[in-house]
Amino acid sequence: MREEQEISLSELARRSKIGKGTLSELESGRRNPTLETLYALTTALKVPLSTALHDLGSPARISGHAVDAVLIERFEAAASVAETYRIRIRAGTEQESGAHTPGTTEHIIVLAGTARVGGVTDPVLIGPGMHGSWAADVRHLYQAPSGDVEALLIVRYPQ
Repeated sequence: MREEQEISLSELARRSKIGKGTLSELESGRRNPTLETLYALTTALKVPLSTALHDLGSPARISGHAVDAVLIERFEAAASVAETYRIRIRAGTEQESGAHTPGTTEHIIVLAGTARVGGVTDPVLIGPGMHGSWAADVRHLYQAPSGDVEALLIVRYPQ
């Protein structure tokens, strides 16, 4: 993706705040990315996360500090790309995600457990059977204050 956009390794490192050595190891297959790293890279490249997941097999599975995610579906329309993930937020953990591309929103339906999600300055508690949404073009968080959380997450990127 970097080469397709004619972006140097140094420039991608600057945009994503990921070290050049790490990027080189990722590109050569000597290192596996975390969810946080993939989000930093795809945001810097201005593409949806699922663009980077196509090589991980089906279903694509990725883990971060607090969140495990499985890409269930990617839907492309003229105005947006929507990704649907089955996620688990591990008990007692918190993951802060950087801002995605402008106009990106996230929507969650909690299946089990109670999640604290949303913008870092105004997260909300969402329990089983409840849903919520927030702007994802600002720093936002996922937290499981007590027990694992199972949920569906939809990330919508404008085209």
